[in-house]
Amino acid sequence: MAAEAGTVKDINLFQTVLATIDNVMIMVPNSQAIDGVIKNYSGYETRRVDILFGIDYDDDMDKALGIISSLIEADDRILRDPEPFVRVVNLGSSSVDIQTRTWVNAPDFFNVKFDLIKKVKEAFDAQGITIPYPHQVEIRKAG
Repeated sequence: MAAEAGTVKDINLFQTVLATIDNVMIMVPNSQAIDGVIKNYSGYETRRVDILFGIDYDDDMDKALGIISSLIEADDRILRDPEPFVRVVNLGSSSVDIQTRTWVNAPDFFNVKFDLIKKVKEAFDAQGITIPYPHQVEIRKAG
Protein backbone atom coordinates (compact mmCIF):
# COMPACT_ATOMS: atom_id res chain seq x y z
CA MET A 1 0.00 0.00 0.00
CA ALA A 2 1.36 3.41 -0.96
CA ALA A 3 1.55 5.91 1.85
CA GLU A 4 -1.47 8.17 1.93
CA ALA A 5 -2.28 10.97 4.35
CA GLY A 6 -5.59 12.55 5.17
CA THR A 7 -8.52 12.80 7.50
CA VAL A 8 -10.51 9.59 7.88
CA LYS A 9 -14.01 10.32 6.66
CA ASP A 10 -15.45 6.82 6.69
CA ILE A 11 -14.50 3.25 7.50
CA ASN A 12 -16.86 0.66 6.14
CA LEU A 13 -16.83 -3.03 5.29
CA PHE A 14 -14.89 -2.61 2.05
CA GLN A 15 -12.79 0.52 2.28
CA THR A 16 -11.41 3.38 4.34
CA VAL A 17 -12.13 6.80 2.88
CA LEU A 18 -9.68 9.64 3.49
CA ALA A 19 -9.78 13.33 2.59
CA THR A 20 -6.36 14.83 1.89
CA ILE A 21 -5.46 18.30 3.10
CA ASP A 22 -6.35 19.64 -0.36
CA ASN A 23 -9.68 17.78 -0.23
CA VAL A 24 -8.92 14.90 -2.56
CA MET A 25 -10.85 11.75 -1.69
CA ILE A 26 -8.70 8.65 -1.31
CA MET A 27 -10.34 5.26 -1.05
CA VAL A 28 -8.10 2.59 0.42
CA PRO A 29 -9.42 -0.95 0.06
CA ASN A 30 -9.49 -2.60 3.46
CA SER A 31 -7.64 -5.55 1.95
CA GLN A 32 -4.64 -3.18 1.61
CA ALA A 33 -5.25 -1.32 4.85
CA ILE A 34 -5.44 -4.48 6.93
CA ASP A 35 -1.72 -5.16 6.44
CA GLY A 36 -0.71 -1.50 6.71
CA VAL A 37 -0.58 1.26 9.25
CA ILE A 38 -3.17 4.00 9.22
CA LYS A 39 -2.34 7.31 10.87
CA ASN A 40 -5.56 9.10 11.71
CA TYR A 41 -4.63 12.74 12.27
CA SER A 42 -8.19 13.60 13.19
CA GLY A 43 -8.66 10.74 15.63
CA TYR A 44 -8.09 12.80 18.76
CA GLU A 45 -9.24 16.22 19.87
CA THR A 46 -5.70 17.54 20.40
CA ARG A 47 -2.41 17.37 18.50
CA ARG A 48 1.15 18.28 19.33
CA VAL A 49 2.87 20.94 17.25
CA ASP A 50 6.62 20.29 17.06
CA ILE A 51 8.86 23.03 15.65
CA LEU A 52 12.66 23.12 15.60
CA PHE A 53 14.37 26.52 15.48
CA GLY A 54 18.08 26.97 14.89
CA ILE A 55 19.98 29.98 16.21
CA ASP A 56 23.57 31.09 15.67
CA TYR A 57 26.19 29.90 18.13
CA ASP A 58 27.00 33.53 18.98
CA ASP A 59 23.40 34.35 19.95
CA ASP A 60 22.03 34.44 23.49
CA MET A 61 20.24 31.11 24.04
CA ASP A 62 18.26 32.36 27.06
CA LYS A 63 17.05 35.38 25.08
CA ALA A 64 15.90 33.14 22.22
CA LEU A 65 14.17 30.77 24.64
CA GLY A 66 12.43 33.74 26.26
CA ILE A 67 11.23 35.11 22.92
CA ILE A 68 9.76 31.78 21.89
CA SER A 69 8.20 31.17 25.31
CA SER A 70 6.55 34.60 25.35
CA LEU A 71 5.05 34.06 21.89
CA ILE A 72 3.69 30.68 22.97
CA GLU A 73 2.27 32.21 26.16
CA ALA A 74 0.54 34.96 24.16
CA ASP A 75 -1.23 32.52 21.82
CA ASP A 76 -4.58 31.51 23.32
CA ARG A 77 -4.89 28.59 20.89
CA ILE A 78 -1.95 26.83 22.56
CA LEU A 79 -3.05 24.67 25.47
CA ARG A 80 -1.39 25.09 28.86
CA ASP A 81 -1.80 21.43 29.79
CA PRO A 82 0.38 19.64 28.94
CA GLU A 83 2.84 22.45 29.59
CA PRO A 84 4.59 23.77 26.47
CA PHE A 85 8.12 22.46 25.96
CA VAL A 86 10.84 24.93 24.87
CA ARG A 87 14.39 23.62 25.27
CA VAL A 88 17.81 23.60 23.66
CA VAL A 89 18.03 20.07 22.29
CA ASN A 90 21.07 19.91 20.05
CA LEU A 91 24.35 21.56 19.15
CA GLY A 92 24.24 21.13 15.39
CA SER A 93 26.90 21.65 12.76
CA SER A 94 25.78 25.23 12.08
CA SER A 95 23.19 26.03 14.76
CA VAL A 96 22.06 25.67 18.34
CA ASP A 97 18.72 23.90 18.00
CA ILE A 98 15.69 24.85 20.08
CA GLN A 99 12.75 22.43 20.08
CA THR A 100 9.19 23.48 20.84
CA ARG A 101 6.38 21.05 21.60
CA THR A 102 2.98 22.57 22.20
CA TRP A 103 -0.49 21.06 22.29
CA VAL A 104 -3.44 22.53 20.43
CA ASN A 105 -6.97 21.56 19.51
CA ALA A 106 -6.68 19.51 16.32
CA PRO A 107 -8.42 22.04 14.03
CA ASP A 108 -5.86 24.70 15.08
CA PHE A 109 -2.80 22.56 14.26
CA PHE A 110 -1.67 24.07 10.96
CA ASN A 111 -2.59 27.68 11.75
CA VAL A 112 -0.70 27.57 15.05
CA LYS A 113 2.32 25.93 13.44
CA PHE A 114 2.55 28.39 10.56
CA ASP A 115 1.79 31.44 12.74
CA LEU A 116 4.37 30.49 15.37
CA ILE A 117 7.10 29.97 12.77
CA LYS A 118 6.37 33.39 11.25
CA LYS A 119 6.14 35.19 14.60
CA VAL A 120 9.37 33.65 15.90
CA LYS A 121 11.24 34.66 12.73
CA GLU A 122 9.91 38.22 12.98
CA ALA A 123 10.74 38.44 16.69
CA PHE A 124 14.22 36.99 16.16
CA ASP A 125 14.87 39.57 13.42
CA ALA A 126 13.62 42.42 15.62
CA GLN A 127 15.69 41.27 18.63
CA GLY A 128 18.93 40.41 16.83
CA ILE A 129 18.72 36.61 17.01
CA THR A 130 20.20 35.05 13.89
CA ILE A 131 18.89 31.98 12.10
CA PRO A 132 22.04 30.55 10.50
CA TYR A 133 22.37 28.66 7.29
CA PRO A 134 24.81 25.84 6.62
CA HIS A 135 28.25 26.93 5.48
CA GLN A 136 30.62 25.00 3.28
CA VAL A 137 34.34 25.47 3.07
CA GLU A 138 35.98 24.76 -0.23
CA ILE A 139 39.57 23.56 -0.07
CA ARG A 140 41.63 23.55 -3.23
CA LYS A 141 44.99 21.96 -3.63
CA ALA A 142 47.62 24.13 -5.22
CA GLY A 143 49.18 22.75 -8.32
